[in-house]
Amino acid sequence: MESALKQIVIVGGGTAGWMAAAAFARFLGPGYSIHVIESDEIGTVGVGEATIPAIQLFNQSLGIDEKEFVRATQGSFKLGIEFVDWHDPGHRYIHAFGAVGRPLGLVPFHHYWLRHHQQGGSSSLWDYAPTALAAAQNRFTPPQEKPGALPSGVAHAYHFDAGLYAGFLRRYSEARGVVRTEGKIVGTELNCQNGHIDAVTLASGAKISGDLFIDCSGFRGLLIEEALNSGYEDWSEYLPCNRALAVPCASVTPLTPYTRSTAREAGWQWRIPLQHRTGNGHVYCSDFISDAQATDILMQNLDGAPFGEPRQLRFVTGKRKQIWKKNCVALGLASGFLEPLESTSIHLIQAAIAKLLNFFPSDHPDQADIDAFNAQMDFEFHSIRDFIILHYKANNRDGAFWKHCREMDVPESLAAKMELFQANGRIVRHNDELFTELGWLQVMWGQGLRPRGYHPLADQLTPAQLDEFLNVAHKHAAFVANQMAPHQDYITAQCAAPPLEMKKALP
Repeated sequence: MESALKQIVIVGGGTAGWMAAAAFARFLGPGYSIHVIESDEIGTVGVGEATIPAIQLFNQSLGIDEKEFVRATQGSFKLGIEFVDWHDPGHRYIHAFGAVGRPLGLVPFHHYWLRHHQQGGSSSLWDYAPTALAAAQNRFTPPQEKPGALPSGVAHAYHFDAGLYAGFLRRYSEARGVVRTEGKIVGTELNCQNGHIDAVTLASGAKISGDLFIDCSGFRGLLIEEALNSGYEDWSEYLPCNRALAVPCASVTPLTPYTRSTAREAGWQWRIPLQHRTGNGHVYCSDFISDAQATDILMQNLDGAPFGEPRQLRFVTGKRKQIWKKNCVALGLASGFLEPLESTSIHLIQAAIAKLLNFFPSDHPDQADIDAFNAQMDFEFHSIRDFIILHYKANNRDGAFWKHCREMDVPESLAAKMELFQANGRIVRHNDELFTELGWLQVMWGQGLRPRGYHPLADQLTPAQLDEFLNVAHKHAAFVANQMAPHQDYITAQCAAPPLEMKKALP
């Protein structure tokens, strides 16, 4: 069946808009008209500079060369997220990408390690994670999988300049026929019969019609909310942080292959190392700390000289009640906001694009497809929400904010996961939720949750067999990590970006 839906209008550029444009240009073919409306007057948030390994699939699907991409976006490589002072001051752990040991039989690796730990063993969970060991040594080289050898267990993502990534995808899209119009939208025209969006009007007076509209207008939700009144689910009862400050600073050495999140008095501070600068931000709750105090905390904890003054973002954590409504699909901040604690912002854009392509309408959007898409995106948001809440709920820190988080009620879905782990160390992944059992394991253990037992089949090994099993797993992880080059050396040799002039640092 040939589709009669041909005109796609993307409102807003930035990372979300140009990711959508690039994907549509790549997969929909020449029969579609793809139009991006973007205003130079309206800035983009652009704090989503850290990613998770799924971004590799998106870039690969577009045929993008990894080294070219890293070079063009002043990027670096990411093996995980280090959490500093989250459980209590002085404590740190890493949510490392990739494997942690290897399962044996039907039993996941961590049950054998739990037996070892509960019987007085002293090894760390992360002694068996090659990416954790490599991150601790500031090493990175892409995994080299060899036939017949054990898998490396390495997975990686990226840090990059979101503005440069948007520009990179814009060039990719325009080379494949995407049209960009500069302009600010001042009106939306709805169909009087079905309530669909027929067109948007620009400040210049130009009118741009479309069959399907993609709202990438940021928090405002120009189409999905202001025109179509989708509604918003407020999750601040679980995630009370409502403001963020962002500022880049000068790069320092070594160039670390991981994101760092440091708990602060009423929130947390991010550190994202790029080739030309380090991205920094402070996410906090204004009910427990003033804007001035939050700014002081951020500026006093930078590694290098800041490039300009911090800019503030205000947000309410949550999501649109309908991310796809009528003939409009919201992407990025227009669809909702989950703080970037686990670097999921760009993933949610990617996931929505993939699901939209899966449910792409023919001659008109069908409500059954819309409902299925929305149900899947609801699950995506809810499962990520629960994972982020876990970091706040399971803490042992002093202070009013952290006491509030520790004592707050959490969704039943998260409470059940925590109870299951605390019983016998079991973790169940539902419906291909984003974070795997290993992700949940590292954060639950890192945040101080301790199982009372472990899988009984882990007792089938003799003490000597258990020691040998763990020793082999550790040696393999250490071997993989030690084979990697220093992170900076790999970037210098393979994907160093050209110098990029930065703003003058503050005195």
